Amino acid sequence: MSYIQQGTSVFRKTSLAFFAAGFNTFAILYCVQPLMLEFTKEFNISPTTASLSLSITTIALAISMLIFGSLSEVWGRKPIMVYSMLVASGLCVLTAFSPNFHFLLIFRTLVGITLAGLPSVAMAYLGEEIEPKSLGSAMGLYISGNAIGAVSGRVISGTLSDYFGWHIAIGGIGIISLVATIIFWFYLPPSQNFKSRKLEVGKLGKSLIDHLKDPGMICLYGLGFLLLGSNVALFNYIGYVLTAQPYSLSQTIVSWIFIIPIFGMFSSVWTGKLVDRHGKQKILILNLVITLFGVCLTLEPNLFVKILGLGLFTFGFFGCHSIASSWVGQRALKNKAQASSLYLFLYYTGSSVGGTLGGLFWSTFGWEGLICMIIGFLIIAFMLSACLSKVILKSKQIPKSKESY
Repeated sequence: MSYIQQGTSVFRKTSLAFFAAGFNTFAILYCVQPLMLEFTKEFNISPTTASLSLSITTIALAISMLIFGSLSEVWGRKPIMVYSMLVASGLCVLTAFSPNFHFLLIFRTLVGITLAGLPSVAMAYLGEEIEPKSLGSAMGLYISGNAIGAVSGRVISGTLSDYFGWHIAIGGIGIISLVATIIFWFYLPPSQNFKSRKLEVGKLGKSLIDHLKDPGMICLYGLGFLLLGSNVALFNYIGYVLTAQPYSLSQTIVSWIFIIPIFGMFSSVWTGKLVDRHGKQKILILNLVITLFGVCLTLEPNLFVKILGLGLFTFGFFGCHSIASSWVGQRALKNKAQASSLYLFLYYTGSSVGGTLGGLFWSTFGWEGLICMIIGFLIIAFMLSACLSKVILKSKQIPKSKESY
């Protein structure tokens, strides 16, 4: 097998291609988050209904990821990713012409379905084509593209919407994404180590069920669900708080608050170093404490403290997510791709559930009610962490009990 090695021009082109891919996917996915206030006003809908513009996309993405990962085993990695990005970018442009909220939701559903072709296949391509020693660097650039895309999509769309309206905002993101797709298409080399297989739905279903029989995996999947559900709920409705009295911030200024997730990149690095020293279980609890403390700070009326709380929450969130997602890959002894797909499925399902349920709490009980809901999510996350620790401890004791006989 011939692998792509770090330091070569092919490696640089591949890394740039995946940075563009990550940017494309998450810019399109999250560009509507700062626009929900505009949807509420223009379409005369509730904040909960407006949140469907993101929730319906993430649930479509979550379901479709399980399908696209298997299709890529038959059709190939690069074709699936290129067509996925191209169609999703085109649909993003078409979304800008939505005459009403129903059409917007239809387009956003289609966007979620087509976007799934990239994240469900990207890890597999990198694992097959990049030299193992160079994989960390390539993966890091892809993850950076994800983070920068998520932040840029929010900031650009929020700023454009303040000056030109939400139609131009979404259309602008679609055009930028088309450019990113072209970069990906031309720079990514075709697969060299991919071998096509037959699509065996029965085996896929069995492998997914096998992972759900593992109590440890269930805890990790539950953590992913609760973590992103909390994150999306918090950031979906912070714009409503900050544009209202007593803050009365403009949409442009509020959109720049979405730059906070950039801190997640530092959190992941910091968490990785601590995990090497102290283990995953202790550092997971530490990050959950930081997340809980941060969300509680957002109850403080002082604007600086509220934004500090958002930063701490985000820092802890990314730390927890990096531990849980990597733990899934380590715990799965076989069918690792399906194990990761199932984690991402529940992760993005949590986004849809948390985002929409958060709207009900926000509309009924205000900001305090929404924060109580998130605190409830995090308390359950602590309970799952405790269960996970018991499962790990029990699995370590099993060999000892066998030896005593």
